[in-house]
Amino acid sequence: MISLPQPPSGGRGGRNYGWWLDQALADEGDVGARRLTGEVGADIAIVGGGYVGLWAAIRIAEAEPGASVAVLEADLCGSGASGRNGGFAFGWWPKIETLVERAGDVEALRLGRAAETAVGDLGEFCEAEGIDAAYRRGGWLWTATSAAQAGAWRGAIHECARLGVAPFEELDPDDVARRTGSPIHVGGAYEREAATVNPARLARGLLQVARRRGVEVFERSPVRRLDADAGLLLAEAGRLRAEQIVLATNAWIAGLPELRRAVLPLSSDVVATKPMPAQLTTSGWTGGESISDSRLMVNYYRTTDDGRIVFGKGGGGLGCHGRFPGGFDRHERRAARVAAELHRLCPASRGVPIAAAWGGAVDRSSDGLPFFGRLRGSGVVYGVGFSGNGVVPSLLAGHILCSLALGRDDDWARSALAQGIPGKFPPEPVRTPGGVLVREAVRRKESLEDSGRRPSQVVQRLAGLAPSGFFKVNSGG
Repeated sequence: MISLPQPPSGGRGGRNYGWWLDQALADEGDVGARRLTGEVGADIAIVGGGYVGLWAAIRIAEAEPGASVAVLEADLCGSGASGRNGGFAFGWWPKIETLVERAGDVEALRLGRAAETAVGDLGEFCEAEGIDAAYRRGGWLWTATSAAQAGAWRGAIHECARLGVAPFEELDPDDVARRTGSPIHVGGAYEREAATVNPARLARGLLQVARRRGVEVFERSPVRRLDADAGLLLAEAGRLRAEQIVLATNAWIAGLPELRRAVLPLSSDVVATKPMPAQLTTSGWTGGESISDSRLMVNYYRTTDDGRIVFGKGGGGLGCHGRFPGGFDRHERRAARVAAELHRLCPASRGVPIAAAWGGAVDRSSDGLPFFGRLRGSGVVYGVGFSGNGVVPSLLAGHILCSLALGRDDDWARSALAQGIPGKFPPEPVRTPGGVLVREAVRRKESLEDSGRRPSQVVQRLAGLAPSGFFKVNSGG
């Protein structure tokens, strides 16, 4: 019997859901969350009602219409990372070098193309299913905001060229400044096949699609314990027996002993301005592009359909032993830092009030790519490690988890991403204290570089100890 870690409780006086989900729930009115009570049986049970769990449920229901599928969500579907991210929808071309290291040339190219195609598939799916997710295909800008960041995208461009694809267009500083409305950007690359969505409306829309496919979804039904041998999930007020179990709990999966060193819970903190369409028009940032800079503690930002800026920053908080401090949902000091970065990088926002601030945990893997597998000696499969880029990769995750749960022998089940744990972080008690020390050195180094100053050798050496996957969150997806 395995104890499963629990997210904080939601509702009034509980979690800070964030602006996206607050708006989506207000539009729904009475969400009518159905809780699991008594004993229920299913062919396949999925723990986690975010993008990954819901896409897996939809794909399984489509592949095996006769199978009974049940989803158990601890709070409300979309209350985790799926409902509070930046809504960036792009694939894996920025990570192509890492993808090649993990999968080899042929599989990396297949996965890169599949993720690129999934950007368009997402928009078509939303239109076909009537999901009002504010899908907009404005592309993505990968920028530099200091001389130290300049050219960070060139390794990915060269690797893509070696594989025979060209998803990026390198821009000169004037082009980047014009498109972003900010002279602070000193260069960048543009990826055409990228979009933005309202992340919470997408999550809530997937919930409705899953129900239409015959999936039973139980919300506010936290799973306390898992008996993998018996195929039994013990929830707060009931139990569910299933032949196959899928774990799709994002960063909370780090509480499982087998996966604790494979996933690092990091916070990602976000603020949203009040509507400022006139300021955006004057600045020139009107094309709907989403933007990420090239810092290790990345800044990511985009506009909304009502003329706001949503601006986030990754890596501010660290989880210890698979546990999350209460400040992961919202931390006032981190929120103030994020707002300050917003005003620095987006001059048009200066003087515009901040309307909302929120945050939460992100499931960082050792190399920044997700991984899939089975718990040892069991029929329990999992998918985790999306590292801040899950809006589009979760579509592919649905295919992989569908194939694994149904025992299929196909390209998805054989994927290099579905071979279990790819790497581990240092163990505790070294990981968290060391991570805090290195994080502060990274923060100091990048702050000095922002102002054109050179960090000391001590700061550079400490910052250089950061493993490639320790802090960076790809973006707001």
